[in-house]
Amino acid sequence: MQQLLSFILWNPHLEAFHIGSISVRWYGLCWFLGFAVAYIVVRQLYKDQKIKDELFDPLFIYCFIGILVGARLGHCIFYQPGEFLTSFKGIVEMLLPIHFLPEGGWKFIGYAGLASHGGTLGLIIALWLYVRKTKLSIWTVLDNIAIATGSMACFIRLGNLMNSEIIGKVTQVPWAFIFERVDDLPRHPGQLYEAIAYALLFFLSIWLYKHYPKKVGTGFYFGLTLTFIFTFRFFIEYTKEVQEAFEASLPLDMGQILSIPFVIIGVWCMLRAKKKQ
Repeated sequence: MQQLLSFILWNPHLEAFHIGSISVRWYGLCWFLGFAVAYIVVRQLYKDQKIKDELFDPLFIYCFIGILVGARLGHCIFYQPGEFLTSFKGIVEMLLPIHFLPEGGWKFIGYAGLASHGGTLGLIIALWLYVRKTKLSIWTVLDNIAIATGSMACFIRLGNLMNSEIIGKVTQVPWAFIFERVDDLPRHPGQLYEAIAYALLFFLSIWLYKHYPKKVGTGFYFGLTLTFIFTFRFFIEYTKEVQEAFEASLPLDMGQILSIPFVIIGVWCMLRAKKKQ
């Protein structure tokens, strides 16, 4: 018992507050706050670069749909294909935020599984569609979104922390969390590690933009963000429990495998930006 007192007991309520009969969960609130900060930052970047307001307005609709759809499909296809791709009900549950009950009927559960790799790919596709409509430079849009991405990623991981999900491996470090909703073992707070890293990325990106605003449009910030996030993600996976049983037999887990191509793309973008300048 004395040993347990040296760790952080973690079991927050899933709901942040209620508005009448509607409950607002911490996870959804974190998503909202992440989008709100990113919205404010990118709007200011557009103003600094004298990009018309009417070109900014549809941007976050594209971003929201792209991230949500990509993250959901990424989780279902990469992590739980056996559950979602082998039956008609599974495909419906993959696309809609519902769960079919064994005794019949269904209930609304929200999107319980979202993968950051799929969300990143969905965002890139959404931005490609956005620039086709607005005729803006794809590199300008990617760089501006990348500058704000760290804040969004930080809040999403804080949401995972509040949900006690994507937990770390058992450890004896003094800052270990005991996720009481999961078990009574001290574990690495991998979600917190990532949240701190992504917050640092956000402030680094803002600092670099203030000193090197002309790098926007070269792909530098986009490349930096991909390289930073997925390099860190690759190594932080060593502190996490595998999310699905099949990953235990792989030399690298699925998060690491999916991170490698994003790191390669990020490095290529930064090299391209250097050549352009």
